Amino acid sequence: MKYTATLLASLLVAGIASAGHYKVIVPFSKDDDGAMARLVNFDTGATVDSVLVADAVATFEGEVDEPYLARVTLDGGRMPIFILESGTTSFSQKGGAFGTMLNDQLRAMFKEFDELGAKFQSADQAGQAAIRQRYDAVLDSVMNANRDNALGFYVFLNGDASQASASELRDMFKKYPDFAKYQRAKTMLAAAENREATQPGKKYVDFAITYDGTTKRLSDYIKPGKYTLVDFWASWCGPCMRQAAVLKDLYSKYHDKGLDIVGVAVWDEPANTLEAIKSHGLEWPNILNAQTIPTDLYGITGIPCIMLIGPDGTILSRDKQGDELVADVEKYIVK
Repeated sequence: MKYTATLLASLLVAGIASAGHYKVIVPFSKDDDGAMARLVNFDTGATVDSVLVADAVATFEGEVDEPYLARVTLDGGRMPIFILESGTTSFSQKGGAFGTMLNDQLRAMFKEFDELGAKFQSADQAGQAAIRQRYDAVLDSVMNANRDNALGFYVFLNGDASQASASELRDMFKKYPDFAKYQRAKTMLAAAENREATQPGKKYVDFAITYDGTTKRLSDYIKPGKYTLVDFWASWCGPCMRQAAVLKDLYSKYHDKGLDIVGVAVWDEPANTLEAIKSHGLEWPNILNAQTIPTDLYGITGIPCIMLIGPDGTILSRDKQGDELVADVEKYIVK
C-alpha cells in the first residue's frame, strides 16, 4: 500500500491535537453581509457561537478543550463538516477546511480519494478492484491512527458504520471505544435497534405530532380492512418527489380497492411541505412538521422511506422504491 507523503506525515502526528484557542475564518459573499452565521457542534447540534457576516467573512474565536466535529450554517445553508481545534482554520472556495493539524489530515485524505476516483474512471476491472482496496486501506489507516479523536470518528461515521446492524455497531464500539462516547454514535446505535424492530413482520409503531394546535397520530390513518402506504418524505428531497409519481399511480389504481396513503413530512419546514403537496398534486393526507420524531422511532437514516402496513398493523414492506414497491403493493392488493 502506497500513500502520499502528505498523508503519511499527517498519520505520524495523529492523536496529538491539543486544546487551546481557535479561530475559524469562513468566506461568504457581500450579499451575506449582516446575516447571522452560526458555529454548530456537529455531534450535539448545539450552537457554539454566532456572529454577523462582515465584509463577506464570518470569523469565530474561542477556546476548545478537545477537537470536535463542527460546521457553519447561514440562513439554512450549511458549510462542509470540519474539525474545530486549536489554531486558525480557513476554508477554500470549494468549502474544504485547512490550516490546522486534523483538518489538514482530512484534506489530504480527500485529495487521495480524488486521485483514486480519477484513476477509477479509466481503469479496467482488475484496476478498479485494486483502487477499491486502496480506498478501504486509506480509510482504515486514517481511522486507526485517529481512533481517539474527531477525525477518526468522522471516518467512522462515513464508513461501514452508517449501514451497520446493531450487533455490528456494538462490535465496532468494542474495537473503537472512544467513538462510543459521541452522541451521534449513541443515536446511530439506537437507530439500528429501532430499524431492526420495525422490519417487515413487526407491528408498526404509533406516534403523535402536534402542529398548528392539532395533534395527529399515525394510528388515525391505519384503518381496519385497508392497506396503507406510509411515505416519510421532505419537499427538498429529489428522490422523494420522484417516488411521489409512483405513489400517485398506485393511489389512482388501487385506492378504490383498499389502498390508502399517508405522507409524513420529516426534516422539513411546513410551508415548504404544503407548497410541494400543492405543486405535485398529492391527494392523500399528510402529517406536517414531524421532524425527527418518526425517523428516530423507525431508525430512518435516509428518505424517502416508504412502508406498507397491513390491515392488522403489520409492516409488510419497507424501504422499497419504484418497481419493487409496486410489486409489493400488488402482491397484496391484486389477488
